[in-house]
Amino acid sequence: METQNLTHYKTLVAKLPQLKQEIGKVIIGQQEAIDEVLIALLAGGHCLLEGVPGLAKTLMVRTMADALAMQFKRIQFTPDLMPGDIVGTEILEEDHETGKKFFQFNRGPIFANVVLADEINRTPPKTQAAMLEAMQEYRVTYAGTDYALPKPFLIIATQNPIEQAGTYPLPEAQLDRFLLYIKLSYPSELEELEVLRSTTGTARPELKTILTDKEILDLQQLTRQVHISDELISFINRLVRASRPQDSPSAFVKQWGEWGAGPRAGQALVLCAKARAVLNERYSVIPEDIQTLAYPILRHRIALNFRAEAEGITTDRVIKELLISVK
Repeated sequence: METQNLTHYKTLVAKLPQLKQEIGKVIIGQQEAIDEVLIALLAGGHCLLEGVPGLAKTLMVRTMADALAMQFKRIQFTPDLMPGDIVGTEILEEDHETGKKFFQFNRGPIFANVVLADEINRTPPKTQAAMLEAMQEYRVTYAGTDYALPKPFLIIATQNPIEQAGTYPLPEAQLDRFLLYIKLSYPSELEELEVLRSTTGTARPELKTILTDKEILDLQQLTRQVHISDELISFINRLVRASRPQDSPSAFVKQWGEWGAGPRAGQALVLCAKARAVLNERYSVIPEDIQTLAYPILRHRIALNFRAEAEGITTDRVIKELLISVK
């Protein structure tokens, strides 16, 4: 890496703690979830947020977009939402000079840097599938024409775990498109007390812009250059393969697992481990990066059998056993 580029990258990495500090002005607690969303951004992937109502999922995403000066759009998913409501549609226009009519593509809310897909499991599969091309290809196709999405591009989808009536669970193919599956927990007693104090008055914190879109793209490029040893890549490979009941050395996985993670999980774990290193101002991956990120990366890529669900065994429990069994 050239000296000039190295100095530039170090300057950008030094801004990441400032970015977390700005987000912390509005979002109290939830530090682990904030870190994981930023990891998804650095890795160039998308994430699924799950938490009960009222945990500031929408506010967290909007605050991050404000601190990054990124264009933010929110899509409220409902049972009657159509693909055109996300991607866009053609509108009949008229040329005032010639009088000729033509179709003009009117871009939908997917054309933004940060897109919040709120309650994505409340819309039918046809509309959910409209997100697939955008998430994977960073473009949408309408009437045979490709339209590139802005970069950087991040989709953050949310879903509530407790409301099952009128929901459409995401199919496995779409779940696998999400780099991270992040679970938000209730705040601690002190954090909740601070929330009550700081959000019920007249004071509104002003956020500073910490990083530009060009700087984020540079950080994404840096993330891929972070060093990871062959031993750690081998560990990731064995960990992912061990999640498959037929290949697993763990009797726990063989007993409770239906099927395990595919190769995309290994790719995600390598890339996100590099992103976590950058977020912590390091240029090399350590085992802690992998062990911490194994949960949000594998929890939506492992399926448990019916007996496990009946016994209350969770995917997080399976991942914990995996980390114990794979040395």
